[in-house]
Amino acid sequence: MIDSHCHLAGEEYTADLADVASRAQAAGLSGALVILAAEDAAEVARMASVSAAWPSVVCATGVHPQSAGLFAGNADGAALAVSAVLDAEPRCVAVGEIGLDYHYDHAPRDVQQAVFRAQVRLARSRRLPIIIHTRDAEEDTFAILAEEAGGEVPGVFHCFTGDRAMAQRAIDAGFYISLSGIATFPKAPELREVAKHVPADRLLIETDSPFLSPVPHRGSRNEPARVVHVAEVVARERGVSVGELADGTTANFRRLFGSGQ
Repeated sequence: MIDSHCHLAGEEYTADLADVASRAQAAGLSGALVILAAEDAAEVARMASVSAAWPSVVCATGVHPQSAGLFAGNADGAALAVSAVLDAEPRCVAVGEIGLDYHYDHAPRDVQQAVFRAQVRLARSRRLPIIIHTRDAEEDTFAILAEEAGGEVPGVFHCFTGDRAMAQRAIDAGFYISLSGIATFPKAPELREVAKHVPADRLLIETDSPFLSPVPHRGSRNEPARVVHVAEVVARERGVSVGELADGTTANFRRLFGSGQ
């Protein structure tokens, strides 16, 4: 089993990173994909500690839409920052997380769009998949992907929270759907409905650690070991065993990210 999206290089794990990695492996995880904020030099540097604690992890890097304001009027600067991390960190297998967040609007929408476009173009030039964050921005997200990715950039809609129609739209555009601990929440029946219908070859699971800890751990810091709870719920909804779900999502991860995990 693989946690397809976590933030283990965050400050939240500096005190007990080795224990977090040990619990993940004891839970049956063969690896994880760690997200690095390209503009955060300290976080990027902590990836060395993450890989030392858990040698099988890989990573991705990007400028999150909530940080896009740092590159107002300089979207190419965001792409350059991402390129620098890609060049320096051999474990990087994707560009992300990138996208649009109109829920919080921490950056002007035109700035978010320009930074998103620049990073999709970078991924296309590098032949790398992308990891998409989209919140309350479905139409603009799909428009930019159509215009900039041109059907040539694979990727995943991470921490998917949309409905079945949006999931189908993403699948039709060639993307994967990744489900997080939200799928375990009592008030998320629509997401569990999505979990039933995503094609088996387009499904991933994640924690988005340290956020969104699943039932029965809600309210505490999340960690990769808890992706098992996501797997249990998704497997139940799909009528398959946890082992079958784990094998399928692991194969999907390897297909998308080219990792030997």
